[in-house]
Amino acid sequence: MSDFTMTIAGEGVTAPGTFGVINPATGREHAQAPDCSREQLDEAMNAAAGAFTEWRKDEKVRRDALLAAANAMFAAADELGPVLTAEQGKPLADAKMEIIGAGVWLKYFAGLEIPREVIQDDAHAFVEVVRRPMGVVAAITPWNFPVLLSCWKLGPALLAGNTVVLKPSPYTPLATLKMGEVLRGVLPPGVFNVISGADPLGAWMTEHPVPRKISFTGSVATGKKVAAAAAPDLKRVTLELGGNDPAIVLDDADPAVVADRLFDGAFYNNGQTCSAVKRVYVPERLYDDVVEALAAKARSVKVGNGMEEGVQYGPVQNRPQFERVAELVADAVSAGARPAAGGAPVDGPGYFFQPTILADVSDGTRIVDEEQFGPALPVIKYSSLDDAIARANGTNFGLSGSVWGTDVDRAAEVAGRLECGTAWVNTHVALAPHQPFGGFKWSGLGVENGPWGLYGFTEIQVLHRPKG
Repeated sequence: MSDFTMTIAGEGVTAPGTFGVINPATGREHAQAPDCSREQLDEAMNAAAGAFTEWRKDEKVRRDALLAAANAMFAAADELGPVLTAEQGKPLADAKMEIIGAGVWLKYFAGLEIPREVIQDDAHAFVEVVRRPMGVVAAITPWNFPVLLSCWKLGPALLAGNTVVLKPSPYTPLATLKMGEVLRGVLPPGVFNVISGADPLGAWMTEHPVPRKISFTGSVATGKKVAAAAAPDLKRVTLELGGNDPAIVLDDADPAVVADRLFDGAFYNNGQTCSAVKRVYVPERLYDDVVEALAAKARSVKVGNGMEEGVQYGPVQNRPQFERVAELVADAVSAGARPAAGGAPVDGPGYFFQPTILADVSDGTRIVDEEQFGPALPVIKYSSLDDAIARANGTNFGLSGSVWGTDVDRAAEVAGRLECGTAWVNTHVALAPHQPFGGFKWSGLGVENGPWGLYGFTEIQVLHRPKG
């Protein structure tokens, strides 16, 4: 795992220094990534600014290039998958699906219409509302889905006519650097630049005078810093931040039916998904059955190195997050929670934590009130549905949520009362490129995906022409 280079102006570029990348399955450094200097950041921004003038001109060229980029990602799944597993920890099959998913997103945006809206056409004037590109976009991505979430930003940004400078998380830079290498021969020089570096690089990007838009996915705390850094220059921002997603089980649900789906919605990517189920509210009469069904599922899954056959869940991605999950579980247990399954780290090297179901826990416990972002799920008992909805909404987060029951119409009515950007019925983490994704409250600003995500990478211009 060596020879990783950044992509600046269509060329592979090394850096004056490097930083280590840890394999979370072993806890040991397994590769070095380039540590971008301030001067190289300037080069990347200037390359993107220089490419913008030509890139914005021809929509067909952009669509053809995006389609070619999608096909290149499809073809690179076998190459990039092992790189992603080694740095992120997810099973190899999931890693390859992430690369393919990135291609799916690029292909969707290659075919998405950019609307022109006629708002007046009479004897006096012909007036259109058109969407124009912003310029250079600074994109900053997290460590849970580094390649896929890069393409959530790259697809609409490039379709709109912008150019991009992308920085992945320093925990997972390698597959994104390889994606830059794959796309060098597909996208014109300067249109897509990939740089990597330690934490200061993100701050340098958000403060840099060149970008007109910052698209950031990550924590609430860092998102607030991004917004503050963008404010003096009035940079546009899209922030996709944290979630503490509730799932409400209704009294007509079948525990045996909902438990598997709830588990998958909570533990997808080992719980390291911003929109995953983070807490489950269950009526008293179903509580014990739901807890035991979830616990049985947790005890049955295989946890291990993502490169090994049959592994369903890998390690927590990094040591600070591993320690946070362990701390939140220990805090809950000390407050009286009962581990119905799991509850402790896995013996051995790497950042492995047992899939954990916590019973006899309630609001006011940190693992319920905060975002755990890992393989531990609190299950909370309720007696009043109105109270459960109020507790589900009683948070600064508002990314997504779900409601589970046999009567779908009733469940949909309850879902409509959730204060969140996406409310699912009898499913969770059902995402698609045509479906907008964003959050209420502290969970973000703006949305990604679909035409709504595209609009976030454009400025509105009124084009007014006289008649006669």
